[in-house]
Amino acid sequence: MKHKFLLIYSWFIRTVMYFLPDIPIIMRLRGWLYGLGMTRCGRNFQVTHSVIINGIDLCEVGNNVYIANSCNMILNGTLEVGDEVIFGPSVLVSTGNHQFNGRSYRFSESLREPILIGNGSWIGGNSTLLGGVIVPDKSVIGAGSVVTKKSCNGIVGVYAGVPAKIVKEICYQ
Repeated sequence: MKHKFLLIYSWFIRTVMYFLPDIPIIMRLRGWLYGLGMTRCGRNFQVTHSVIINGIDLCEVGNNVYIANSCNMILNGTLEVGDEVIFGPSVLVSTGNHQFNGRSYRFSESLREPILIGNGSWIGGNSTLLGGVIVPDKSVIGAGSVVTKKSCNGIVGVYAGVPAKIVKEICYQ
């Protein structure tokens, strides 16, 4: 019941606040409203007008997180977002996946895997993050990349491609 109520609640936030401008104070208000239904939500969580978050009860967000326009988060499993993370426009985050049950994908059991995005990461526009992904702290996911659980290997760096692979290691002092 709680999950269904929060689906309606997130739809209500999106509908009521859709036509308000994407200025910092309004984006923070949207983030605060979404945060009321989340497991944990840090301060200065900013959400633009066209973001869709289904399953906010399975989401944890750190401080200073920004989600750009047209992002779609379909959460059947948990999503943990660290501090100071940026989501570019049109990012798709999906914690669930279909399995084949011998007859079809449509009516089979859903595979639910968590996604963890480390502190200080940047998810480039039009990227897709699939269930089981762990993005290391301070990493960059290139625009248009598809990140699977086999893509990120724990190395801090720039990941790009379909499927995403590390293209450059980053060493921070």
